[in-house]
Amino acid sequence: MSSLSPFLQNPYHRPFTLSDFDFELPPELIAQHPASERSHSRLLDGTSAEPRDRIFKALPGLLNPGDLLVFNDTQVVKARVFGEKASGGKLELLIERVLNGHQVVAHMKVSKKPLVGGKMFMAGGSRNGGFDAVLLGRWPDEHGQLFHLQLSDEPHALMEKHGHVPLPPYIEHTDTEEDAQRYQTVFARVPGAVAAPTAALHFDQALLAALDARGVQRASVTLHVGAGTFQPVKTENIAEHTMHREWYEVPEATQQAIAECQARGGKVVAVGTTTVRTLESWAKFGQVSGDTQIFITPGFEFQVVDRLITNFHLPKSTLMMLVSAFAGYEHIMGLYRHAIANQYRFFSYGDAMLLSHVPPG
Repeated sequence: MSSLSPFLQNPYHRPFTLSDFDFELPPELIAQHPASERSHSRLLDGTSAEPRDRIFKALPGLLNPGDLLVFNDTQVVKARVFGEKASGGKLELLIERVLNGHQVVAHMKVSKKPLVGGKMFMAGGSRNGGFDAVLLGRWPDEHGQLFHLQLSDEPHALMEKHGHVPLPPYIEHTDTEEDAQRYQTVFARVPGAVAAPTAALHFDQALLAALDARGVQRASVTLHVGAGTFQPVKTENIAEHTMHREWYEVPEATQQAIAECQARGGKVVAVGTTTVRTLESWAKFGQVSGDTQIFITPGFEFQVVDRLITNFHLPKSTLMMLVSAFAGYEHIMGLYRHAIANQYRFFSYGDAMLLSHVPPG
């Protein structure tokens, strides 16, 4: 039995509640800008009982030849677009998903929602070099929180021309050219995310080459990270929380790479919680692609992932629950106390940690 097994025990001898995943974070530890170089971030090694402070570029020495790193190759799109209603009222769209026929699904920030059929003039509207958006209704049904829109041209081209990098709400500056480069992984390939798979932001070409030289294998999945990843949990009873919906795909080549890794006794190392959610959705539901609303909390039985590279997450978030399920609640809370005491940088542009899965019991 692993020496970390006691960390999985619930110290409260009752079901976990939202408050159990809260902690005090000094605001100055919320990273507003990335590290000077991707792989120069700090890495908290949490694979044993005692935390060890490292630099991210030391990662190859913490993995073994034959291990398999699985990345999320989604690409962040410039999904935040500003415009106005016909009345002149200002609004903001955050385009969450692109559908067929120049249609999209989006969050809308506006003082008064337009009526179905109402036209919005984005970036000045089509007559002024921008584009138009017509409200078709709610999504995925009439009670949905998102909005279904018809755009006047191809959505990805419009976002690239008129959109802004959808930085997380805790990053306080407006997006810059640095953000366009650094809030994107070096291997981003499939456009569709409105938030970066942030654990993968620490990888640069030199580090990937060092991992190759070490004999660590690589594979990829796709999960288009949605704005719901920042959605707060509003109920103390976490079982009552409804997870947001995100699209994912596990390619056949990645399925084969995982099978080969497991056969040779290597470890499957997920880069980021989005990769965990993708792989475990595939394992649990048997679907290689589709939407997932998987909600991973303590007690979840992991079937694929052996190790996890992840950034530090928001208090009371579903991601705090996921990492606690993976490595043990007490262990995670201890690592967070260590990170705060040692001035680690938090959230999307912050530092990372390496965790090992500890089965329940």
